Amino acid sequence: MRSLYLKIRVQHALARAVTLGLTLALAGCFTAQVFPTSQEHVISLRAGDLEASGIAFITPSSATGQEEEKQALAMVFAEVFQKLRPAVRVIGLPESLNAINRAGLAEIYKQMYHDYRDTGLFKRDILKRIGEVSGARYLAQIKLQGFEQNAKERFGAFGFRIVETTFSSIRVFLQIWDSEDGTIAWEGMQETHISKDRIADKPVTLRQIAERTARDMVARLP
Repeated sequence: MRSLYLKIRVQHALARAVTLGLTLALAGCFTAQVFPTSQEHVISLRAGDLEASGIAFITPSSATGQEEEKQALAMVFAEVFQKLRPAVRVIGLPESLNAINRAGLAEIYKQMYHDYRDTGLFKRDILKRIGEVSGARYLAQIKLQGFEQNAKERFGAFGFRIVETTFSSIRVFLQIWDSEDGTIAWEGMQETHISKDRIADKPVTLRQIAERTARDMVARLP
């Protein structure tokens, strides 16, 4: 009985030693693999336009049912925009909504989005009023078309999970509208896939993949 007990203790000690050794050997060695796919269409937006007239973010939409992620996505895009394009006056979503509400435009703003879901169009007269109250000619509207997270175990020993690969993907569509004439000045789409081997329980978050996507998309703007 004593020999069996000692054997079990030795096995547990070996398992812990192997796990610790592999953890120390692998920790810090993993880098995220990023696979972006993008497309954009420049319509009327030209170099210097954003610097001259500013840009305001309006409420994003979602085709995935993940409504709770919309505000977070707009916040990330506005922050990245301010960092990468410091010469552009950027009005974030909260500031835009405050200006719209103070001007008494809440109901027509709501109706504008109702019409947009049916037609894909924002009415010119409403866009013009939003541009006036926000103080920016250009209005950025984001659509979250997809967001997924998953994980797959790659390596384990003695019943312990040691290495796991996490997968995150996001698909974002961005339109920039000219509030003066009600037209789309620029639009682009990016699908980003990130995979990363991990030991600690730290998945690739929405913010991380959204920041990478925002950096890529903002960098392509005129």
